[in-house]
Amino acid sequence: MVELLRRPATRKAYELSVPAHGLSLGGEADVADGTPVVVRVLVESLSDGLTVNGQVRTTWTGTCRRCLGEASGPLLADVQELYQVHPTADDAFAFDGEQLDLGPMVRELVLMELPAAPLCRDDCAGICPTCGADRNQAPCRCAEAATDPRWAGLDALRAEIEADR
Repeated sequence: MVELLRRPATRKAYELSVPAHGLSLGGEADVADGTPVVVRVLVESLSDGLTVNGQVRTTWTGTCRRCLGEASGPLLADVQELYQVHPTADDAFAFDGEQLDLGPMVRELVLMELPAAPLCRDDCAGICPTCGADRNQAPCRCAEAATDPRWAGLDALRAEIEADR
């Protein structure tokens, strides 16, 4: 990094893959330890620091919020960060002027991009609230739940809107 700092506007591309470690918030989704995290960035020197732009890619796993089955998917986070030896901006990361530690930035980005309510697929039918059957496997044989009469006005409005389509 020293050579970049000596000449402002100098750029250098980096690509690295590291195994994930501790990328979980204890919620419904996380990045399993050992999962490859690919970091592709372009580092550009400024007069007072470095800008890091690029992407972080990995995969997450978790529990579907509707059917409680396994869920997984790709995770892609865009990187646009500033590193300074003496941070003057609130959102700048500090570095020692010689070595750039991308670990804290990657951890923050991955944890922010994890789905708060993961789904196994967009059209997941979930489980039956009465018998607990997975409606993705087979249709539930439970009787339709009785409609709450307090919603009758909205049901009539919905039927009217659907009839106009």
